[in-house]
Parts: sequence; C-alpha cells; structure tokens
Amino acid sequence: MLESLHLFARELVESYGYLGIFLISFTESILQPLPPDPFIAGGTAFGLNPILASLTATIGSVLGGLTAHTLGMLLGEPVTKRLIGEKYFLKGEVLFNRFGIWAVLIAAVTPVPFKVVCWLAGIFEMPRTNFLLASFFGRLPRFLLVAYAGDFVGRLIDL
Repeated sequence: MLESLHLFARELVESYGYLGIFLISFTESILQPLPPDPFIAGGTAFGLNPILASLTATIGSVLGGLTAHTLGMLLGEPVTKRLIGEKYFLKGEVLFNRFGIWAVLIAAVTPVPFKVVCWLAGIFEMPRTNFLLASFFGRLPRFLLVAYAGDFVGRLIDL
C-alpha cells in the first residue's frame, strides 16, 4: 500500500507539477477545503524546486484571495447583513477596519482558514493594496517553510 501511495504521489507531481500547486492554492483561497501545504511538500519531496513551488503557491493563493476579496465586495454585504443584521455587520466592519491587516497576516501564516478572511476583507472593503501585501508577505514565508521541509524529507528518504 505504501508503495502504491508513493507511486500515486510521484505521478501526480510529474503530471501536474507547478500547475497543480497553482490551481490548488488558487482554489483553496476561494472555496475548496484542501490546503496547498501537502501538495507543496509532496512536490518538493519529489524534486520540484522549493523556491519555484513556493512562489507558484504564493501567487496562486494571493490571486485566489483577490478573487474571494472581489466576490466578497460584490456579493457579501447584502447576504452578510441579512444573516447577522445591520448592527453586527457595522460592529464587524469597525473591527475589520481596525485589525484587518493583522487578520489577513495571521490567516496567511497559520492554519486559520485563509478563504474566510479573504471573503471578510472584501465584505468589509479592506483596501486591495493592504490586502495584497498582507497576503503575499504572510503566504510566502509559510510556503517556503513547507517547500523546504518537503525537500528535506525527500532528500532524507531519497525520493
């Protein structure tokens, strides 16, 4: 079983490589539940360049986050107001305007669901420049760490 899993992972990396990492990272920032981390680590364990894998994941994640931010701006306010009411919406907006950049940075670096914060950034109209900078400078170090960890494990067990 372990050998078949190894073969499946190798074929996945060889078939989709950087494009697969980009697509997983992009869609995870909008709606899908699978984090890109295992794909980045697996890719670098099987020979993808850690820097290119990290940059690919970061760009995909930030562009996906920008998509979620835009959708939040276009669709989120009326739905959110209907769900939680005007009073709580305004309280949330004040909090997000005050701490939004920290929320994006924390979600970008930690396991906090990044997509949720991307949508909230759009719903509460966080300026795009602040959002993009916080996303990029949060995601890149995380993905570099994951990519180099995968590379290390790949070299350690001679994949």
